Amino acid sequence: MVNTLTPGRWIGLKRTSADGDIFTILAFDQRGTYRKMLPKDTSYDTAVAVKREIVTALSPDASAVLLDADYGLASAQFMSRHSGLLLAIENSGYTGDATYRGVDFDPEWTVGKIKNMGGNAVKLLTYYHPDTGALAEEIEGVIKQVVQQCHKHDLPLFLEPLSYSLKADVAKESAAFAPTRPQAVIETARRLSKTGVDVLKMEFPYDAAFHTDQKEWRKACEAISEASSVPWVLLSAGVDFDVFATQTQIACEAGASGFLAGRAIWKEAVTMSDEERAKFLTDVAMPRMRNLSEIALKYAQPWTKYYSPLPATSGWHKNYQEL
Repeated sequence: MVNTLTPGRWIGLKRTSADGDIFTILAFDQRGTYRKMLPKDTSYDTAVAVKREIVTALSPDASAVLLDADYGLASAQFMSRHSGLLLAIENSGYTGDATYRGVDFDPEWTVGKIKNMGGNAVKLLTYYHPDTGALAEEIEGVIKQVVQQCHKHDLPLFLEPLSYSLKADVAKESAAFAPTRPQAVIETARRLSKTGVDVLKMEFPYDAAFHTDQKEWRKACEAISEASSVPWVLLSAGVDFDVFATQTQIACEAGASGFLAGRAIWKEAVTMSDEERAKFLTDVAMPRMRNLSEIALKYAQPWTKYYSPLPATSGWHKNYQEL
């Protein structure tokens, strides 16, 4: 079923996608994870400068860049003028404990502010497991509230649901959790695509550290495409680049509309000296970004399969929402 999008959401998706309506998005909205990657005594100004250098180098080859409010302002102001801008709405981390994860927000950072600073889309990360009962319903309610805010400001919403273990003694990155991951990811796509979000940013359904059967990878990605009623893109989750490139091709062939990737492209650059970083970005990270984009542009499913623009009829603006 093809749904009609309001003008702002349609234009937001256009500005964050490449020719052919494929998403080739660079992610660098990491905050807590980013701080852990940096030396402990790194200053705020240095953290901002390193992020800006990486984003400035890679953004010309990205259809858009995903950034954060904490460290991303300079990157947003100096990245390529040809790239769209997504901004994360949530705080880094979560509320509650490791097995009962809620969404944390900064009341002073809003969808309205994202709109005002020129953001083309909003990104919301939630930890979500379909088997958490009341918590799952609570998270779905939070998502719908953010959807309402995005609709009020006519911005598209990219939702990033991350699975996690419901047992305190079982890590997500473990052989015990790995077999349960595909069904959790697929069911998450089914449920959360119905909340009003515009695009899902999905993790790969299999953990490559414990499962390497690419035929099964493809079946699971096809199941995500079948389950989701909105376009989805693949996130990298910090896996090595070669693994992510393979995952991207399989996901795109199976119906994904591109990728939204970060650490698989640039993670080594964070701890390098200025001279080493500049060389790495030119010789390694930029070719990685271009390689992924070529894969997505060749194999991915256009997001316009799901959406059409508002018909340009006489007087359309009279019923268009006013903030």
